[in-house]
Amino acid sequence: MFSSIAIVGAGAIGSYYGARLALAGENVRFLMRSGLAQARAHGLTAFAQPVEIGPVDLVVVALKTTANDALAALLPPLLEPKTAILTLQNGLGNEELIASLAGAERVMGGLCYIGVTREVSGDVVGYYTPGRMTLGEFGRGAGERVQAAAAMFARVGVTTHVLDNLAEARWQKLIWNIPFNGLAIAGGGVATDKILSDPVLAPQVRPLMDEVAAAARHFGYDVPERFIQAQIDVTPAMGPYQPSSLVDFLAGREVEVEAIWGEPLRRSRTAGLAMPRLAALYGALKRLTAR
Repeated sequence: MFSSIAIVGAGAIGSYYGARLALAGENVRFLMRSGLAQARAHGLTAFAQPVEIGPVDLVVVALKTTANDALAALLPPLLEPKTAILTLQNGLGNEELIASLAGAERVMGGLCYIGVTREVSGDVVGYYTPGRMTLGEFGRGAGERVQAAAAMFARVGVTTHVLDNLAEARWQKLIWNIPFNGLAIAGGGVATDKILSDPVLAPQVRPLMDEVAAAARHFGYDVPERFIQAQIDVTPAMGPYQPSSLVDFLAGREVEVEAIWGEPLRRSRTAGLAMPRLAALYGALKRLTAR
């Protein structure tokens, strides 16, 4: 179904999954801001401008959400009438933004459960690869198109799951991301093992999760108790894992504060929900990342 694919955002996620698809024989073209020569030296088809790529069947958006302002200029040259767009970005609001720019009928979303880091050299280092991916359509049930996308990633070794309620999965992922990504930074730059062993940080994890789960349930999404506890239970096995937001923070890059913490808080407040723990963490992260 997808004879040509453009990867927009060749950071850790975009580079890793795009390279796996290219090595498997898919026609993948990378849109990159840096590391262009290195990518080409490694045999990847990479370009600096979307007009050099031209229209494709599938656009995979793997930009950090902090760069989403660029999408209005980046997407149009890649689109033809039947082009689909799959966003693999974190947090909330990304599908809505892309829908406003390119049309809701094009948009799919994917949640990546994987530990990969793009180093200064441009090399991508994986910790929990090839990982898992959950995919769904934006605002509608799963159809043939998202099934085809899932099958494509499954062919390169990724464990994939297709669901009918993408928004529910977005909120569920926040239950881990909000406490662990946030406390890793607010706690002074610590990995997940330190969060769980710290007498100040550890007691904040479950209450933050419960607060996010309560908001998700208010919006009609299913968040079972066993799911919440599982997010804590799986974390010790990660060892000294540095969440992606901490990696960005330590490297002096912009952190996805608005997509991961700000947007859930704003939606909850609009619905009349009190989120004191999330509000406090969001405020702390805003201050710490203001640099």
